Amino acid sequence: MPYPVVLTLDAGGTNFVFSALKGNKELTSPLCLPSNADNLEKCIQTIIKGFEQLIEQLDEEVAAISFAFPGPADYRLGVIGDLPNFPSFRGGIPLGPILENHFKLPVFINNDGDLFAYGEALMGYLPALNEDLKKRGAVKTFRNLIGMTLGTGFGAGIVLNKNLLVGDNSCGAEIHNALNKYNPSWNAEESVSTRAIQRVYAEKAGIAFDSSIMPEDIYNIGIGKREGNQEAALEAFRLYGENLGSSIANIITFVDGIVVLGGGVVAAWDLFSPAMFRELEREVVNFKGESSPRLSYRVYNLEDEAVLDEFAMGQGKTLQVPGSEQVVEYDSMARVGVGVSKLSASKATSLGSYAYAMQELK
Repeated sequence: MPYPVVLTLDAGGTNFVFSALKGNKELTSPLCLPSNADNLEKCIQTIIKGFEQLIEQLDEEVAAISFAFPGPADYRLGVIGDLPNFPSFRGGIPLGPILENHFKLPVFINNDGDLFAYGEALMGYLPALNEDLKKRGAVKTFRNLIGMTLGTGFGAGIVLNKNLLVGDNSCGAEIHNALNKYNPSWNAEESVSTRAIQRVYAEKAGIAFDSSIMPEDIYNIGIGKREGNQEAALEAFRLYGENLGSSIANIITFVDGIVVLGGGVVAAWDLFSPAMFRELEREVVNFKGESSPRLSYRVYNLEDEAVLDEFAMGQGKTLQVPGSEQVVEYDSMARVGVGVSKLSASKATSLGSYAYAMQELK
């Protein structure tokens, strides 16, 4: 059976990135258009225009449109709710039905964090990791993945054995609303976001908050490539990593799987990941003062080549079943890992959109 052609879109508050995929391969170069997020009519017309431009470049029929759009939303109905980064979307906008009526095609919409995770689980990080571990002699296969996007905000998606967790309210992995480690009045995103890095840098440097100083700028200050307060820059990423680690610890307490990070801020991995892993590895104490690991399993840095053989092999044992010749192969090391996407977040999201369309078209 030939693969269908699916049009995809990664919808950001500033830009829309359109693609046409077939069998997980791009048929055209990605098309980028301004989102016009503050004008509903212009925004919808931009979406229509982008898909129309892709169709004009294709010599094959399109089977479906599938794309990521921020929530809150009822993705099953294709209705988008009140969006912080899209001020013109208010009161419920039936975006899916609008596009279905215009293009006479099935339209599937889902959350960007969910589709990022879906792309990484089915066609990105997870299969590549399992293949690498197999080459190292591993018997254990990892089936579950938590994808987290680190950028302007903090997003996530959960895939359990190839099944995307959507949730009854299209809120399958709202990690940004987890509690903040340092301020219980804040959600997690207030310390795991672009504005968090900017805020901490300004506070520690003793300057006014400046939204024009981006995380990349603060990163370059931190590594000494740009003038500024280096100590404040390093502290901004340390606190970012610690809060990120706290959120990861909370989610992997419930979802036993590999964590893959994507988005623009992952470029600062060398500055935030040490604090992130310290938080994941720290101990907690009970009321008697007795300490124990925070998590039920070891968390490995999957970007560290030196530990991958150990991660692959675990602690395998062969156990004899008494009174029989039967043996059981047992790995006594419970473990997960955190790594960085090898795709752009936009690419992974497009692959997730394609996979979601394939699932829904069955």
